[in-house]
Amino acid sequence: MRVCAGWGGFAAYRPGRRVLPTVLTTLAMLAGVGYRLWLLRHDVPPTNSDEATMGLAALHIAQGRHLPIWFYGQAYMGTLEAYLAAPLFAVTGPSLLALRLPTLGLYALFLALSWRLTRRLGGGPWFALLVVGFLALGADRVVKNQLIAGGGYPELNPAGVALALLTVGLCAGGPGARLPRWAAWGLIAGLMVWVDPLLLPYLLGTGAVLVARRRRELAGRAGVVVTGALLLGAAPLLLDSLRHGRTPLAAVLAAGHGNAAASWGDQLYGGLVLGPPLGMGFCSPSHCAAWQLWWALAFPVLLLLAALSAWRTLRAPAPPTPAADLGDLPFGRNGNSPRSGQRPDEDDRRVSATVRLALLAGAAAVLAAYAVSDAAGQTPVDSARYLSCLSVATPALLWPLWHAARRAFPPAPLQGRRLVTAARSAAPAGRAGEVVVSGSVAHRQLADVELISTERAAAPRSAGYPAEQAGGGRPTDHGRPARANGVRAVGGRPAVSGRPAVSGARLVGVAAVAVLAATLGTAAVATVAAARTAPATQAEAERHRALVDTLGGLGVRHVHGGYWTCNRLTFATGEDVVCAVVDDKLRPGLDRLPAYRRAVTADPGAAWVAPAGSPLAARLDHRLGPGSGGLDVVTVAGWRIYLPRP
Repeated sequence: MRVCAGWGGFAAYRPGRRVLPTVLTTLAMLAGVGYRLWLLRHDVPPTNSDEATMGLAALHIAQGRHLPIWFYGQAYMGTLEAYLAAPLFAVTGPSLLALRLPTLGLYALFLALSWRLTRRLGGGPWFALLVVGFLALGADRVVKNQLIAGGGYPELNPAGVALALLTVGLCAGGPGARLPRWAAWGLIAGLMVWVDPLLLPYLLGTGAVLVARRRRELAGRAGVVVTGALLLGAAPLLLDSLRHGRTPLAAVLAAGHGNAAASWGDQLYGGLVLGPPLGMGFCSPSHCAAWQLWWALAFPVLLLLAALSAWRTLRAPAPPTPAADLGDLPFGRNGNSPRSGQRPDEDDRRVSATVRLALLAGAAAVLAAYAVSDAAGQTPVDSARYLSCLSVATPALLWPLWHAARRAFPPAPLQGRRLVTAARSAAPAGRAGEVVVSGSVAHRQLADVELISTERAAAPRSAGYPAEQAGGGRPTDHGRPARANGVRAVGGRPAVSGRPAVSGARLVGVAAVAVLAATLGTAAVATVAAARTAPATQAEAERHRALVDTLGGLGVRHVHGGYWTCNRLTFATGEDVVCAVVDDKLRPGLDRLPAYRRAVTADPGAAWVAPAGSPLAARLDHRLGPGSGGLDVVTVAGWRIYLPRP
């Protein structure tokens, strides 16, 4: 029979204790993916010309016309999403759904990896369920980061969690097939250097952990493998830099500053007050209500508490291995000696604490870099996408809340029973069963366990259970070992402490439960608010499809339009309609593909397209009617098409 250590005492092993959280976690994952698939089927989140630019890159890759390294029109932000969507385009043709299906797959991978990382860091199945449940929710800003193929954001979270998970395996795992894991770490790191530098804090943090704990291994073949894989992942960036003599880092730094510098007050408010709630999914679509800003205060506090918890684990002296556990040490099975004076699972706990500290440092660095950027002060709502990778640190961030709650509210021990170990006559000498109190994931397999029925208070005095033992668990004068909460001590250690819970710990636990409930509740409210935008977003998408159909019916092939009109229209038509960008004063704007402007300029019959009620539409309305350069107008729901008069 198997016995596992509970939070406050022993609990008999029951399959349901592990099956239930696993089933609930699976349901939470399916709910998170299903919710996002439902959003995609309703054209949520709304698309834009930046996403369409990535779609055009995927179309060109699928057609074999071009193999772009960077997002069109700039020298940074890799096109990994375009290469992921290109095979679907080759089979089904270009569409918004085909462009976003790979990002949905990346989100599903993020959930699975987050669950695995939480377990590898030492979190139990219920804590893993909490983490997955939180990440399954999806406020407006969160689903935009996860589903819009606008360049870089959907792949950041799964890549960051994968780096942390590989780091845990390389630092705490056995020999096994380690070189493939080193190669995987290097390849993911290289790809993220090419795709988007936002993940650099996590890359540097986990890399520092590997260097600190595996220096000798990195000095050998592992170092060669990880370096080669990293260079392979970053090859597009390196080749482009050598070919054109430009530094992508300089382009990224230039893009982080707007045309006009924001004040420090605006930067700090947008970065530290609006940033964490928006970036982690606590706000309503396009704004944060005052009551939703509480996470701006909770986030730095949790960051500090989680870091202190990890640091205390690292600084705590390793407890010596008790003699009673020697049969369970590695040399007892395969002859390999453990570290002297250290429990076999102590190194795993230290690895867990080190990786958690790296994740927290990465999250703090991401937030600090955003808070000092002009984007945080100028466009805090839209620019909160730069904080999307804060979710990578979720297991480490919620760690202190969960542990405070479980210490204050441990599950009840098995009622009316005591566990007593005994050796049967058939067991070999010296191999009596044992009960070991351990917080490690692995549980001991008992040689023999005898369940004795029993309420301690009802134990007869004649059987050698005096009143003082029944009430307090003190040693008896009958030669019996001490008991605590009805569990016999083994190896001179009480199995479970019989002291009452400390009121201070209970208060801290109540506060932790309240914060966890507020975290899930606020995120759930924001998720519902995001789902409610589906009808309006779908109606706008229908109006855009009507615009595409009308242009096709009019035989229009070349148009002028605003930036947020052009590439969206070109992608929606599969380049049947080509658009050149103009500003509100009809001057040339930013064309991410210059070939489009050349084609439109060469067509004297090129039309104009503008959203109804926009400044561009108001200016074009002045050119309606007869005369030189006069225009005719065709109205579609929400749009105006201006045709040159013959």
